[in-house]
Amino acid sequence: MKKIRVVIAGSGFAGLSAAMHLDKTLARCGAVEFTLISRENFILFTPMLHEVAAGDLDPGDIVNPIRRIVRRIKFVEAEVQRIDLSTRRIHCVGGVAGLALEFEFDHLLLTPGSETNFFDLPGVSEWAVTMKSLSDAALLRNRVLALLEEATLQSDPAVRRQLLTFVTAGGGFAGTETTGAINDFVRDTVRYYPDLNEALIRVVVIQPGDFLLPELGEELGRYAERKLCERKVEVIKGTRVASYDGSVVRLSDGQSIPASTLIWTAGVKPSAVIASLPCHKERGRLVLDEFLRVPGVPGLWAAGDCAAVPVAETEEFHPPTAQHGLRQGLIAARNIEAAILGRPLTPFTFSTIGQLATIGRRTG
Repeated sequence: MKKIRVVIAGSGFAGLSAAMHLDKTLARCGAVEFTLISRENFILFTPMLHEVAAGDLDPGDIVNPIRRIVRRIKFVEAEVQRIDLSTRRIHCVGGVAGLALEFEFDHLLLTPGSETNFFDLPGVSEWAVTMKSLSDAALLRNRVLALLEEATLQSDPAVRRQLLTFVTAGGGFAGTETTGAINDFVRDTVRYYPDLNEALIRVVVIQPGDFLLPELGEELGRYAERKLCERKVEVIKGTRVASYDGSVVRLSDGQSIPASTLIWTAGVKPSAVIASLPCHKERGRLVLDEFLRVPGVPGLWAAGDCAAVPVAETEEFHPPTAQHGLRQGLIAARNIEAAILGRPLTPFTFSTIGQLATIGRRTG
């Protein structure tokens, strides 16, 4: 008898949540073949990336090997390139040599997460530092140290100030937390450089809206701004980055900030694989039904950042947060299991249970 093939594409919060459930349940059944495909062989706790960038945590503190977590599901380290819905095949590239891989599926759960959106702004994709991966966090930390070293070699105060100016684009969770962490890191570290002083350091966060952390509301957003300002961070609101050439950040209101570092946390978009699918989308995310299925495509499911999941009895969609992704992954796994076993499906319902942000050491 031919096995039912279930493929999970992506191992972020949603994908791994689904895999962990199925690994303990249906993966024990020999009649179903499970495959988890991911470009990384570890799960990364992205909400703490800024702490690695600031040296407060080691990289190993926020990663966990996937093979240690799921034992019965086949894991493949590869990058999904294309999905052919007509032949029900996933085309991937994996290995050091870039091997072409192909997987057939009866059920496919899409959880590829999101990609950085640079909005085609001049120079930004070429020069800005992102905060999406472990290598990004390590790069930012090493960059701060390298710029401190370079500043000691320069005698011109203007050049030194440019080297030690750090601008963050975006005042949401990632931007605010990264700004607070880097501000603490560079100000704590500069004391080991006798040729430099803290007055040369400038840390700026650019927020297009009226207050930081819009996800938490105005009161907490303005509280975060006050706390950052107390730590000598500049908060510029009501404008956005227009371009960056590696040395000057230009804003949409005409301001220019000489800076050797632009940290980009101002936007994400669904992956290119999701964008290529001929399915209905809302702001780039796949529009699902309440059971996390893609309407009109049997056996196609989605969860996490790529999924626009409707809120019951409203015209709104659930936000793409980690706590939603974890629970969507679990419900998607249960519904795939139910579909295979001929049981009723469970609709996704969830309300945010609270959010938190750190805005520097010992402050949140």
